[in-house]
Amino acid sequence: MKLKPPFSITGAILDRIAKIERLIGRVDGLDQPRPQPHLRKSNRVRTVQGSLAIEGNTLSLDQVTALLEGRRVIGRKNEIKEVLNAVEVYRRMHEFKPSSCRSLLKAHRIMMDGLLSSAGRWRTGHVGIIQGSKVSHVAPPADRVPHLMENLFGFLRTDTSHPLIKSAVCHYELEFIHPFADGNGRIGRFWHSLLLTHYHPIFEFTPVESLIKENQRRYYKVLGTSDRAGDSTPFIDFSLEMVHQALDDLVKAIRPERSTMQTRLERAKVDFGEARFSRKDYMKLHKTISTATASRDLRDGVASGTMSRQGDKAAAVYRFHG
Repeated sequence: MKLKPPFSITGAILDRIAKIERLIGRVDGLDQPRPQPHLRKSNRVRTVQGSLAIEGNTLSLDQVTALLEGRRVIGRKNEIKEVLNAVEVYRRMHEFKPSSCRSLLKAHRIMMDGLLSSAGRWRTGHVGIIQGSKVSHVAPPADRVPHLMENLFGFLRTDTSHPLIKSAVCHYELEFIHPFADGNGRIGRFWHSLLLTHYHPIFEFTPVESLIKENQRRYYKVLGTSDRAGDSTPFIDFSLEMVHQALDDLVKAIRPERSTMQTRLERAKVDFGEARFSRKDYMKLHKTISTATASRDLRDGVASGTMSRQGDKAAAVYRFHG
């Protein structure tokens, strides 16, 4: 019998979801919603450094930036390896299926390669979390891990709750189950980001992990509160607060480039490739331009030889040359 992870949907949670969705609406309204390359790179560094710093990694943002750029860094060998592994996992984010146990095991294997002999395999022993001199959490017995994980991923595949809620529940459950001998925190935060990115692509470059690091004490406290309550509701509320704040910061940092005919055509070529598209398709891609502007762009694109046209007026279809 499969059991749904226990949680409740409160008014505060619904309010946070509404705020996040309003921010996503603002992103969707931008003609070029993808953050600029320098901002994507900066936020990826903050994501990796923040998640690993929670686990005690001492490498700075500058050092993580250098490693991301392939430059040498002086530091502890295992900390450098942790960063390189995490960079690789986040780089390959689109390879993983968020509702697949096999994908989770693959991600953990990459994340813990060279750091843990059992990387990519469920733990076989008992584990607990110690904070200070006290045991703050005792994970379920190892022989229950496969069943608990199958339950969790069944929940991800079939439950109809909002994706923002499901991603937070999954994060909490991964920390509660502690399915691996080590690396549970970083893989839990990564899987949370993966689920968010499948909900909306803007989350690929939203450094929620960095904000959790800034609120690390609250993070651990709310994990404990959820443990004692027997459900993840407190953690969901905290998680949504972090997601909202991180996304709000990102939206404020995005500075849309000035839209010109050339930039619009270049973006269209990336999006459409060699597939045929209509003026209507072009306007869906560039939401802020008028019909006249779209027609002028396409006419000039054909005249310059970068694309061809078949048909006339509104029935015309276009295709970029390879």
